[in-house]
Amino acid sequence: MLRSRSVKTRLLGLFAAVAAAVAVSLPAAPQAAAASLTQVTNFGTNPSNLAMYVYVPNNVKPNPSILLAMHGCQGTASYMYSSTDFGKLADQYGFIVIYPQTNPSGSCWDVSSDQALKRNGGSDPVGLMSMITYTEQHYGGNANSVFVTGESSGGMMTNVMLADYPDVFKAGAAFMGVPYHCFYTGSVRGWNSPCANGQVSMTAQQWGDLVRNDGDPGYTGPRPRMQLWHGTADTTLNYNNLGEEIKQWTNVDGVSQTPSSSDTPVANWNRTRYNNASGTTQVEAYSIVGAGHQLPIQGTQMAAYAIHFMGLDGSGTTTGNTVTVTSPGNQSATVGTAISAVQVHATDSATGQSLTYSATGLPAGLSISSSGLISGTPTAAGTSTSTVTATDGTGASGSATFTWTVSGGGGTTPGTCHVAYTRTNEWPGGFTANVTITNTGTAAINGWTVGWSFPGDQKITNAWSATATQSGAAVSAANVAYDATIAPGANTSFGFQGTFTANDTSPSSFTVNGAACS
Repeated sequence: MLRSRSVKTRLLGLFAAVAAAVAVSLPAAPQAAAASLTQVTNFGTNPSNLAMYVYVPNNVKPNPSILLAMHGCQGTASYMYSSTDFGKLADQYGFIVIYPQTNPSGSCWDVSSDQALKRNGGSDPVGLMSMITYTEQHYGGNANSVFVTGESSGGMMTNVMLADYPDVFKAGAAFMGVPYHCFYTGSVRGWNSPCANGQVSMTAQQWGDLVRNDGDPGYTGPRPRMQLWHGTADTTLNYNNLGEEIKQWTNVDGVSQTPSSSDTPVANWNRTRYNNASGTTQVEAYSIVGAGHQLPIQGTQMAAYAIHFMGLDGSGTTTGNTVTVTSPGNQSATVGTAISAVQVHATDSATGQSLTYSATGLPAGLSISSSGLISGTPTAAGTSTSTVTATDGTGASGSATFTWTVSGGGGTTPGTCHVAYTRTNEWPGGFTANVTITNTGTAAINGWTVGWSFPGDQKITNAWSATATQSGAAVSAANVAYDATIAPGANTSFGFQGTFTANDTSPSSFTVNGAACS
């Protein structure tokens, strides 16, 4: 997990800098006498000669759960153990952690070859499965309670293992990964630059079909649940990959791409949940605002949130109360005139719960109180899509979305945003482009819509990390749930693919929420 010297041939596993701890609702792991990391040899079929290390806590439970925790490129098993909190959490909750190591030591996992991307096809996944079987047979591990996590290249392999062995794993947590099959090159440990740069986009159905048809063809049983993490400032594995992972795993798990709920459990952690009809969260995604290629950040309890999702802390799967937020309806206002306060109401399926409200996408100058009262004076014209979320004491939440139209004032103050448009690829009749929005103001942008007009005859065919619509030459691209907030000085990006007949001239002027940008 050391810093990669060449992004084109290596992935970062974890930055040396560690962020300060933040307060979260999950309990902190108490200090305990740690067991030791032990190497295991001759653990079974191992075509790529991986190394196996296992951590069995002193207070291991009978028939314990198993967590496979994989390092990133240039990482090792011991570094993954010492630089993340999974071992400490195993001390607290009594599960076993397998820390595998690539061969040669410090290399990336094979997530790019034909062998790796098919069940029992060979390469690294086969050796990883042997480690799990060995742990079940020699340490009494519970074959019905196996989980997987990893960072960077290990996050990629988390996607691969859930696709190749859906009957083995109950859930996974991928930190800074990419969708299954995105990194395919046909060669062992190949580098796929378009995927790394966030330029590979497919429909949810296409991503899902790759899992169903290539990973374990013919499998029709239940699919593992998936938790996804990515930093919005990641330049090693572009943040666009989070949106593609969400599309893939919501499709595989049979749930809507529209979040069942969205909230901010910790400052700068934007969380979206995608539940099935029974209320179980099948897919959960975290956008970490401003974070680079550095997750999970030790000391912030990101690892604790991961094992909570898996149920390794005794919580079971993510279910719970149902919170229903009533939309106040679409709203209108005028720049410089205080609004009549809007009270948002919500109900909880459980009695005695206190609800706390938050919002994204409110017009500049408006705010919401913890009791759900929206007030203030709009300072910028434009149309905003606002989402209000109510969260109870158990963490259950619900949301409602509505539109604010603010007239007068000519839009947000020019000069508080910058939009950069880059054509990333072009071929006869087609192209891909990336758009980066930078907040140059002093207040956060909560919800954004970028507008422009194509000077040529371009037509957008699909987009990622934004919802794009086009009428004639005019384009409007709005945030999705996981990238709605842009902190002062920060930026976010989205991309799209398009067609053209004769003219692919790039646009030169843009608006954000109706205001002209530099």
